[in-house]
Amino acid sequence: MGLEARSAAEAVAGIRSGMRVFVHGAAATPVALLDALAARADLEGVTLYHMHTEGASAFLAPGLEGRIRSVSLFTGANARGPIREGRADYAPVFLSDIPALFTGGRIRLDAALLCLSPPDGHGLHTLGTSCDAARAAADSAPLLIAEVNGRMPETRGHTAVEASRLSAWVRTERELPARAAAAPTAVESRIGEIVAGLVEDGATLQTGIGAIPDAVLARLGNKHDLGVHTEMFSDGLIPLIEGGVVTNRRKAVHPGRTVTSFVAGSRRLYDFVHGNALVEFHPCDRTNDTALIRKNPSVTAINSAIEIDLTGQVCADSIGHAVYSGIGGQMDFVRGAALSAGGKAIIALPSTAAGGAVSRIVAELKPGAGVVTTRGHVHWVATEHGAANLWGLTLRERAEALIALAHPDFRAGLRRDAMRLRRPDG
Repeated sequence: MGLEARSAAEAVAGIRSGMRVFVHGAAATPVALLDALAARADLEGVTLYHMHTEGASAFLAPGLEGRIRSVSLFTGANARGPIREGRADYAPVFLSDIPALFTGGRIRLDAALLCLSPPDGHGLHTLGTSCDAARAAADSAPLLIAEVNGRMPETRGHTAVEASRLSAWVRTERELPARAAAAPTAVESRIGEIVAGLVEDGATLQTGIGAIPDAVLARLGNKHDLGVHTEMFSDGLIPLIEGGVVTNRRKAVHPGRTVTSFVAGSRRLYDFVHGNALVEFHPCDRTNDTALIRKNPSVTAINSAIEIDLTGQVCADSIGHAVYSGIGGQMDFVRGAALSAGGKAIIALPSTAAGGAVSRIVAELKPGAGVVTTRGHVHWVATEHGAANLWGLTLRERAEALIALAHPDFRAGLRRDAMRLRRPDG
């Protein structure tokens, strides 16, 4: 490996005040390096750019203002409070556009903190569970500091990082953050059934993480020759690959390979992707490139929402003004699926929130709500009450279709609201 391993404190000693630093995310969050960085009292004006991170969050703790500033390009649960309190920032951006921020110089990185797999016989590490924007950061940042974790899987695709590129590294044997899949509720199971019914043999899937994607995947065992080209996947996909349901034979882009940008799940998932040549990790400007997505057959993109208004506007990144997550790759895949031959872009969500007290189908979005998918881009919407394709429908027809997907307790009120909005002066 050349350089000797150091302590975490020694490894981050090269970070100076005023630097712009990328931080590896999701299961690849370099916790040891972040903790050591947060412990430094000599820094001022260091900006950390990252997507959602897992594990300890010392770098987001109160009292670091002026020393370390977090900028979320996709917000995780640990950053919501600091953003709301003004101690951290959020930058709305398509997932497909994040790498260009770094490679194009819009954000000139000075360093990158990475979590890598151990080197192979050729002196090559890999980006492990998260290639996404880490590929661009590893290629463009002059200073690479790595946590080399013996528990990080060695992954295939565009993930290699030469040992000679590392400026400093620390060795750990730390278990990766794991996400245990919860049993779906009756509502989530019903949504899974409805959405699975929209998936055709030979379709190319994009799914995310959570109970609804898992419920959909659990009901695809009777399908044939499915493909996967997605920004991420979790444990729910493994049985379909092992059972021969996912073959990737019909795909036009990377045929025969399951393609992803990152994974998050259990140890079983990390062991599954370790050294698996049939699973390829690519940067998110490739996995989420609409021009590539649309080349695959019958792309079926399954995404979620916080609320949808009666015109079809989809809010997926905030609750009113409060940032909840991010734009992510929803629009990349909604548009890519819509342009794919036989494709289906699906927004799937429960009809209510807060234990049934609040409708997620609303007359108007909350003030400040982020419209991630516009009413011009939205196609399929599914709740536990059915599915409707809004493409080509008038505003009146959309309202009727969406009201039919709302919980029965809210339909009468939504009909009155729809009438009021159609005749605001009446």
